[in-house]
Amino acid sequence: MKDTIQKRERRKGRSSLSDRTILVPAIRASFAKLNPRWIARNPVMFVVEVGAVITTIIFVLDLFNGTPVLRGPNNELFVGQITVWLWFTVLFANFAEAMAEGRGKAQAASLRKTRSETIARRLVDGQLTNCQTNGLEERISSTQLKKGDLVVCEAGDIVPGDGDVIEGIASIDESAITGESAPVIREAGGDRSSVTGGTRVLSDRIVIQITANPGETFLDRMIHLVESASRRKTPNEIALNILLAALTIIFMVATVTLQPFAIYAGTSVTITVLIALLVCLIPTTIGGLLSAIGIAGIDRLMQRNVIALSGRAVEAAGDVDTLLLDKTGTITFGNRQASEFLPAPGVAMERLVEAAELASLADETPEGKSIVALANRLGSSGRALDKAGMTFIAFSATTRMSGVDFGGRTIRKGADDAMGRWSERDLPVDVRARVDAIGRSGGTPLVVGENKVVLGTIHLKDIVKPGIRDRFAELRRMGLRTVMITGDNPLTAAAIAKEAGVDDFLAQATPEMKLKLIRDEQALGRMVAMTGDGTNDAPALAQADVAVAMNTGTQAAKEAGNLIDLDSDPTKLIEIVEAGKQMLITRGALTTFSIANDVAKYFAIIPAMFFVALPELKALNIMQLHSPNSAVLSAVIFNALIIIALVPLALRGVRYRPIGASALLRNNLLIYGLGGIVAPFIGIKIIDIIVTAVNLAA
Repeated sequence: MKDTIQKRERRKGRSSLSDRTILVPAIRASFAKLNPRWIARNPVMFVVEVGAVITTIIFVLDLFNGTPVLRGPNNELFVGQITVWLWFTVLFANFAEAMAEGRGKAQAASLRKTRSETIARRLVDGQLTNCQTNGLEERISSTQLKKGDLVVCEAGDIVPGDGDVIEGIASIDESAITGESAPVIREAGGDRSSVTGGTRVLSDRIVIQITANPGETFLDRMIHLVESASRRKTPNEIALNILLAALTIIFMVATVTLQPFAIYAGTSVTITVLIALLVCLIPTTIGGLLSAIGIAGIDRLMQRNVIALSGRAVEAAGDVDTLLLDKTGTITFGNRQASEFLPAPGVAMERLVEAAELASLADETPEGKSIVALANRLGSSGRALDKAGMTFIAFSATTRMSGVDFGGRTIRKGADDAMGRWSERDLPVDVRARVDAIGRSGGTPLVVGENKVVLGTIHLKDIVKPGIRDRFAELRRMGLRTVMITGDNPLTAAAIAKEAGVDDFLAQATPEMKLKLIRDEQALGRMVAMTGDGTNDAPALAQADVAVAMNTGTQAAKEAGNLIDLDSDPTKLIEIVEAGKQMLITRGALTTFSIANDVAKYFAIIPAMFFVALPELKALNIMQLHSPNSAVLSAVIFNALIIIALVPLALRGVRYRPIGASALLRNNLLIYGLGGIVAPFIGIKIIDIIVTAVNLAA
């Protein structure tokens, strides 16, 4: 609990908008991003910068050369004010993007501190045999390690590079990478063999085969990926950019045509006013915040200790229709636990409990420990016996039994068919009935016997995580379909699926079956997300639209995924989907607000500009703006300030709630649509009052 609280505090601090380590570099970057080659990637802000350059030239010519580019009283003051606020508009937009990038760069800087050059104990000529006794090692810098090298690490050593454990088992401290203080176990073989350079070995001795060359390690990739400036735009973001560019062109044409209308009405509109009007009417708000929203989406995943290998993965997470969730460790706790002892007819409960405990004393599996714990709660004292004279029989895949021999007693526990062969007779009818009932309920039955006599059954139950059913109900309300994947038999899978509340399940799953399921879902036009950590998950991860690989998984799984969960928590997939949807909702909300803003500014400015030449339009000047110049200047100032006001919302994101699409659209229109229309009328009027008072005083 303490670690969780500390982790939340660390994330809170990392996300702070007032952090000087992020704020000061962001201010500097705002000016650096004025480079036309950089800002040209954002067509809306590029138009604003071009307009700012033109008004700057006009201001300089009017001020120093007396060139009558803009006629009328206080021309220089008006043009100067418009110029300043146009530059501020560009700088504020750059600042929003720089703030989002700054948080990613701060995380990258933190990761760089964990990367240090260490001394590696490389096995000479890659010889693994007898390496412990012959001492065939050489000490070299970790930067000299190559893919395929074998290195030795013992307690206290820093892992010199990414690799897989091929010999031994050890406890590893990964806090430098994941932020979690609890150590993890890494061992040769299986899906928990991957280690990351920069982590520390806490116990024992392991031999690691290096899987990455210098500069290509996982830590190097993380540093590169969290440098948000290198992020490529997602398809939806590109489409929205095209829409914004199209709107900019349309408003540009509309603005240019105002001059002929003005001339026809017996007046004229200056270049400065036309530029100011164009900047106010084009979607500068969403144009200035679009990149920040996308970068912040990746950063929010980083705050959840998830590395996004591409911006597309984050966006795709928001569009997911189907979630493929592994049963063990995701829906259930991952370790089956003993829930009850069921004695055979004529057998005392105390005898069954004692035999089950004795048969499990040397069983270090979570299941075995749960049997001992349950027996202890029921009052058994088998653990107090002298183990010196006991011969423990370890479980094997061949016998499918384990147990103990001592004092003329032969005690075994194991699968029902294996125990039937051991007892050399069929299981008692009542025991067989209970075994079948446990299997149908989704549990695992273990039969216990002593000296060829069956004593009863242990019920091992797969414990579904509390609250997981409610989470799946929320996902269903979001329109997501959940599918549980398990290697269990169909009866067990069906029981767990019903208890957890998933929509469907895939039992006795093989890599081929997982891959086929994903392809079938995609053929129906659905976006699919799944988690995996093993080599056998790699094909399905490569096929899935959102593929979350566990950091503790194999190299093949991490290379196949497009998201990597540093905490190796399979339930993180639900949070990832929520983060993706939050990014899409934020983009939609601010787009709605921006377009509504433009509509309001249009009806606020145009009447004020022309009511002098066309008195009939005075009735439409509902805000009673002081003059055409004050109306335009107030609109430009509001246009700049609203961007900076929305920066926190763009970085933090609009709060996500699991509601339907129609309810989401209604809320968007009511809050951000209506708010986008009302805000300019109030804001521009207040600014007009202030601007008029200041100019009159000047």
